[in-house]
Amino acid sequence: MPFFGFVETPLIIFLVIVAPVWIIAHYTMRWRSAKTLTSGDEQILTELWESVPKMESRIKNLERILDAEVPDWREQL
Repeated sequence: MPFFGFVETPLIIFLVIVAPVWIIAHYTMRWRSAKTLTSGDEQILTELWESVPKMESRIKNLERILDAEVPDWREQL
């Protein structure tokens, strides 16, 4: 029985104080690292940013074609 008394007190202290602080610190660090962009995220963002002018040009051309072919297409939406 004295062995369990020796283990019981540190175990309770660990579970009540150390483990919650450890878990909170762990997930706080993971949350902070997840907030930053990875190099892959930055690359994808750069590619999307570079493709915006092409998409705008295509949309304008499509709208111009639709205006010529179907003048009231905007009211049909």
